This record gives sequence, structure tokens and C-alpha cells, in this order.
Amino acid sequence: MTQSRWLRYPLFALLYFVQGAIVAYFTALNALYLISFDLTMSQIGLIGTIGMIPFVLKIFLGMLSDRVNFFKLGHRKPYILIGLVIQSICLIIVPMIDPGKQYWLYAALAFTLMSGQALYDTCTDGLALDTTLPDEQGTVQGFMVGGRALGVVILSAVIGLVVDAFSWRIMFYFLAGMSLLPLPLVFLVREISRTENRKFEWKAFSAFTKFPVICLAALGALYSFTTNGANQIINPFIDFEFGISYSAAGLFTTMWGVGVVLGGLTGGRLVDRIGQRRAVQTAIIISFTAIAALAAIQSTSLAFILVTAFGLAYGYFETVYFALSMKLTDPRIAASMFSILMAIANIGTAISMSVSGSLVDNIGFRMTFVVIAVINLLGFLLVRGIFGRLNQGFQPASAK
Repeated sequence: MTQSRWLRYPLFALLYFVQGAIVAYFTALNALYLISFDLTMSQIGLIGTIGMIPFVLKIFLGMLSDRVNFFKLGHRKPYILIGLVIQSICLIIVPMIDPGKQYWLYAALAFTLMSGQALYDTCTDGLALDTTLPDEQGTVQGFMVGGRALGVVILSAVIGLVVDAFSWRIMFYFLAGMSLLPLPLVFLVREISRTENRKFEWKAFSAFTKFPVICLAALGALYSFTTNGANQIINPFIDFEFGISYSAAGLFTTMWGVGVVLGGLTGGRLVDRIGQRRAVQTAIIISFTAIAALAAIQSTSLAFILVTAFGLAYGYFETVYFALSMKLTDPRIAASMFSILMAIANIGTAISMSVSGSLVDNIGFRMTFVVIAVINLLGFLLVRGIFGRLNQGFQPASAK
């Protein structure tokens, strides 16, 4: 029996909201916190790299969840609980460590904290794949994408206020408490029984040799390359053109996040209504338009509108890709396969960080937006690979 959507939707949104809270800290305040201990930017960058390692290793966490029923308590629920608790405990410990004097201890703690997040993130995806009907997949991904973006939007401002009004220590305790918010809903979750077609099998990884899945993975790398490549240079572009303050830059990020929330929630519903193929085609067109429009910014007031529109395009495309990934994922390796598809998308992000910066140095901000927008159109070729006539006989195991 499928778990009630009135429990699943808030659960997935809240789990991703908590993840967004941690993302908000690392993007807004982590560097400032470490600078206060006289760490260099190189040292801070290394800690950031160490903290990202678990999100590469999450592929193996997905395999663990798929294969091992944790003391007969389930394949997803106990791992989600463990991940949340690890994150909360690490946040309580953080203010007890002096990064300036205990650098490697702090780095190890960062690795452990992010391992906890990677664990519950991977298993939340697995639970969504296990319990979501095909006609709800877009809606569920909308709640996930929107929940994380909402966490970034709200907590980016709140945690800064907590530090200003109280202290760093109170802020970490605040985040530790936030990490435990989803626990009551997680305890209410009932995992589905594993039928024969959902039991882990190594041969299920042969799905990655199928042309539609290869094209889907390439689409993930492409969408991630274009949307994150453009996103990285928005604030530097606006600052270069208009000389904005740090607070104004933060406001632009907030408006982008609002757009992502709207794109995730409305896009998720739209995916379920118009179908996967049309949803991807629409996402490509909307992203092309939104990214190209950024090159036309001539004032800060116009920038607020276009940055919000870009956020909506970003959230919509991300939701569409996640929903399509759910559709083509083999239920026998649900968490494993989904995490691999997400890892490939992250490779696109990593490449975009250096490429978009190099393009700006050589052709300027405006032309870089145009070039990225045009590259985005390559997605239409991949749509043909995923849904084209030659692949009409392809059926993901989830549909068999």
C-alpha cells in the first residue's frame, strides 16, 4: 500500500528544507566563520573540498541502502534517521573545536557532518522512488526542489541574524535543532515490502548501457552545466556593471531562490500534466530564454525581475530532470542508480565553474550568457535520444 501523499509530500519537502539550511550556512557564513580563526582562503577551500567528498561517495551509500535492510528496520527509514542525527551531533560539536589550532579535526568533523547529510539525502531519494506513483513523480520532485530552495532563502537571512544577535555557538545549536525537525514525520513512514522486481540485483546496472539512460545522464550534465554556469556569474556581473553592496547581492540571491521555489512547485505539477517529453522541451526553451535575457540587464530593477525569472527556469529544469530520472530508474537499484545520475549532473556543475569563468575573461559577461544559452539548446538532441522512435521499445524496469 502506498504511503499517503499528505505525509510524503511534507516529509520530502522538510528533509530537503533541512538540507537547504545547511547549504545556506556553507554558502553564506562558513567562510566568514573560518576567517575569524585566521584561516587562509586556501585552507577554507580545502575544507570545502573535503566536505564535498561524501557527495561523490553517496553512490556507495545508495548501494548500501538498496542492499542492506538495517537490522530488519528498513532500507531507507533507519538510514535517514541516522543521517539526521549525525548531522545534528556534528553541529553541536562544531563550536567546541578551534579550526585555527585543530584544523584537521575540524576538517574531519566537516567530512562526518556532510556524510550524514549525504546519507539521508540519498535515502530520501530512494524512499521517494520506492513510494511514488509515476503520475506523482513531478509533483514530488517539485516539493523536493522547492523545499531545498526555500531552506536556502529563509535560512540565509535567519542564521545571519542569529549570529548578530547571539553568537556563532547559538547559531550552530540552532542548526542542530533544525536538523531534527523531520524526525516525527520520518518515524511515521511505512516502507513498502520488497517484491521480486525490487530486490537488489547487480545485473540491473546494465541499465547504464541503454541509449535512453545514456542520453538522460548527458542531459543532466548539460542542464547542470548551463544553469549553474550562468548562476555562478550573475552576482559578479551585476556588481561589475552597477557596483552593488553585499546586502544587495544577498537580496539578488534571495530573489533567485524565490524563483527556484516557484519553478520547483509549479514545474512539478506541470510535469505530471503535460508529460515528460514536453516538459523537457519546455524546460530547454524556458532556460534558453531566461539565460539569454540575463545578457540584456541594463539596470538593477530589471536585474531583480530577470534573476527571479532565471531562478524559476533553474528550479523548473531541475525538477524536470529529477522527475525523468525517477521514471527511468530501475527499482532494484533505485537509490544507487538515482545517485549515479545525480553525480553525473554534478560533474556538469564542476566543469561549468571553470568554463564560465574562462569565458567571462575572454568574451565578457554578456556574451558568456549568450554562449551558455545556445549550448543549452543541445538538449533537444538528447531529448530525441531519450524519447525518439528508436527507443520506443525501451521500458525502464519500473514500468515492467
